[in-house]
Amino acid sequence: MKRDGSFYLNPYLGGFLLGLVLLSTYYITGRGLGASGAIKSSVVTTVHAVAPDHAKQSAYYSQFLSDKKSPMNNWLVFEVLGVLAGAFFSGALWGRLKTKVEHSPKITGRTRLISALIGGALFGFGAQLARGCTSGAALSGMAVLSSSGIITMLAIFGSAYIFSWTFKRLWI
Repeated sequence: MKRDGSFYLNPYLGGFLLGLVLLSTYYITGRGLGASGAIKSSVVTTVHAVAPDHAKQSAYYSQFLSDKKSPMNNWLVFEVLGVLAGAFFSGALWGRLKTKVEHSPKITGRTRLISALIGGALFGFGAQLARGCTSGAALSGMAVLSSSGIITMLAIFGSAYIFSWTFKRLWI
């Protein structure tokens, strides 16, 4: 196999491997996958470092603060760090690691980055409102045949279709 960025894992094998990761996560931790908890831990830690009095007096932030344990000492933080390290390693190994911004010829790289930042912030806000991210709610929920997981997955794909149709000019 050439390491020129042309190799991609078979999607069926990738799905099977993801299922094994999900199964082992249930077995080891007693719960499914999710990433929004890592972001929450990072935000709480940052707010506590910048404004410790505010964080301790806030009803929201204070529930995650403890003298015994840092909010960053959470397995979800290590999960996300592992995902980032694995993505970097895979990109470097298969020749897909680049420092360019992919965008449509109709928009600039700056517009693409701003749009991605706004979309990510809205997605994070929605995950906080939903008390979990899509991987936790949909993937893990559907793995145990939860009706809420199925409804969540339908809502995710339905809203993604609407948003992609609405904002397609930013890409195509």
